[in-house]
Amino acid sequence: MKNKTALITGASSGIGRELAIIHAERGGDLVIVARSRDSLELLRSELELKYSISVYVIVKDLNLPNAAEEIYKEIQSKEIVIDYLINNAGFGGQGRFYERNWEQDLMMINVNIIALTALTRFFLPDFIKRNSGKILNVSSTASLMPGPLQAVYFATKAFVTSFSNAIAEELRNTTITVTTLLPGATETKFAETSGLVNSALFKKTADAKDVAMDGYKGMLAGKLNVISGVPVSRRIMFALIPFVPKKMVMGMVLKMQEVS
Repeated sequence: MKNKTALITGASSGIGRELAIIHAERGGDLVIVARSRDSLELLRSELELKYSISVYVIVKDLNLPNAAEEIYKEIQSKEIVIDYLINNAGFGGQGRFYERNWEQDLMMINVNIIALTALTRFFLPDFIKRNSGKILNVSSTASLMPGPLQAVYFATKAFVTSFSNAIAEELRNTTITVTTLLPGATETKFAETSGLVNSALFKKTADAKDVAMDGYKGMLAGKLNVISGVPVSRRIMFALIPFVPKKMVMGMVLKMQEVS
């Protein structure tokens, strides 16, 4: 997307990194955000050299309360116009809620919900003024059901999907679109950082580049929701969820997330 600038959070690895590469391949400039300066600088060098684009790096911990506002103000001060806002940063964590470290779960809520919502709120008025812009919020198929053994993570993603769909409807009479990407289990660092490597859920994973491409194309097309990286059997399961007793669904989810 030549001359279009995309802001991508969580760009140092996984789906976020692949989204950055996909955008750069199309000639688009980037603002990439993550905690790891080394990873971001390496990606910046790679993309600028290979695609002759401009990449601006912001090192930021999205768990911190003023992170979103600081990102917005820094971009404003550099007079960078953001065309695509891609809220990708997020993480999970396995375990029974009452046994998990509360600080970790609070960080999860801050990154998965607060930072995403705040960044959307800061940039959306600029989109409205120009009557142009696209938002891609990375949620999860986890948002479609409660998630015992990942109670907070599933709940945060339920918020992302609901919030994104709601503001998409609010923007119906504009040219601005809000797309929600709902990946299934994907080959990223998520399973490792969440303690789910040996769970049934991550025995077969989708390729992060394929998932990123589905999300990126869905964003350009202005789709509402994009489910990606999910086998046919699981898609059928998702379709049946509204018709299956909730306790049965939760029992299935719990078994999939138990670590052997």
